[in-house]
Amino acid sequence: MSFPSQAVRFVPADGPVSEPVTKFGGQPVWLGEPAWPLSKELGRPMRFLGQVRLPGEEVRLAYLFLTDDVAEEVDSTWEPEGGENACFCQPGRLPSFVSTAAISRGPTHGPDHLVEVVQPEDDGEEVLCWLGGEPTWLLGDESPAGAWSFLAQIDSCDLPFDVDFGEDGVGYAFVDEHTGEGRFLWQSD
Repeated sequence: MSFPSQAVRFVPADGPVSEPVTKFGGQPVWLGEPAWPLSKELGRPMRFLGQVRLPGEEVRLAYLFLTDDVAEEVDSTWEPEGGENACFCQPGRLPSFVSTAAISRGPTHGPDHLVEVVQPEDDGEEVLCWLGGEPTWLLGDESPAGAWSFLAQIDSCDLPFDVDFGEDGVGYAFVDEHTGEGRFLWQSD
C-alpha cells in the first residue's frame, strides 16, 4: 500500500506542538511510552527530526531521528539499518537494530514547524519535500527490500533548520504499516 502523495512546505508553529500531527523539529508527541533512539556508535540520544501522522482513522505517528552530533562526526547516518538513524511508528514495534532510552525529551534539530500541503503548479514554487507517493531518488533506488510503504522525502535544502544529509542531501523514510517498523536513509551528490 502506498500513501497519497502530498507536496509540503514548512510553516513555523506558534509554539510547542503537543498534538499528534505531522511536524518537524520540536519534541516528539509520544503516543505510547517514550522510546528515544540512541546512537549505536556514541551511545547518546539521536536528534529528533520530525513525526508524520499516518493516514487512517487510527492515530499513528511515524517518528524520525538522526545522529547529528556537533562534537563528534558519525559517518554511517545514511545507512537504513546502521543504528545512526531511526524511523518507527507508535503504535508499532521498534526495529531490532535500534536501542532506546525511556526519555520523553531530548536533542532536536530546531523549533516546531508544521507542514502545509501545497500545489506547486499554482504558485510556481519548486517543491522539494513531500509525503507519500513515490520517491525521486537522487542517486538511484535504495528502497528497502520487503513490504515497505514510502512515507516521506525530505530535502535538506528545504528544511527550516540545518540537518546533515551530506552536501545538499535528501532523506527518504519508509514504514511497514503492519509492524510499525521503519527505515530511514539519505543520499547526497
